[in-house]
Amino acid sequence: MYQPDWSERISSLRYKGTTTVGAICRDGVVLATDTRVTMGYFIAHKRGKKVHKIDDHLAMTMAGVVADAQAVLEILRVNASLYKLANKRPMPVAAAARLAANILFYNRLLPLILQAIIAGVDSEGAHIFSLDPFGSLTEERRFFATGSGSPVAFGILEDGYRDGMTVEEAVPLLVKAVKAAMRRDAASGDSFDLAIVDGKGFRELSEEEKAKYA
Repeated sequence: MYQPDWSERISSLRYKGTTTVGAICRDGVVLATDTRVTMGYFIAHKRGKKVHKIDDHLAMTMAGVVADAQAVLEILRVNASLYKLANKRPMPVAAAARLAANILFYNRLLPLILQAIIAGVDSEGAHIFSLDPFGSLTEERRFFATGSGSPVAFGILEDGYRDGMTVEEAVPLLVKAVKAAMRRDAASGDSFDLAIVDGKGFRELSEEEKAKYA
């Protein structure tokens, strides 16, 4: 009987597409992604959305299989709403990340192919968590990147990130990191999306705002 090597499948998928990055700032978090969607060497879509709002204070980036990522995203959205209704306050970022980790761990024998960044701002401040397909959960203290373009993005972030940066200072750095990955990784490209989560809530840069960084 054939036994699939899931670790090999996950490894191959993880490094075939996407660049997503996130950084903690003094006044919030910034998330940026490319928009190219690939199936092997085939470009399936040039404007795929890879950064999503979970709640007003909470967001997620996705790298991996789109259907798996969307399933986890919808579960997080529903539970964030239920938590707010039941407790009269927003779900803590750590609780959302732990829920996602539990979902991924529960399915570890037939893994959901997803590498995610869950980030947001709650009563304890700004947080970024990274997750792998088996449910491993790590809180990142500065920044993180996922996907096939992440080695390039990490280089830019390591060089340019400074503790105590503001959102305004971090935006051009994250754009630079994603664009550098797009130039050097064939599976990342076409355009970028960028979202900010701060005390005012979740917002994405408009096309006009992104044009400033073209």
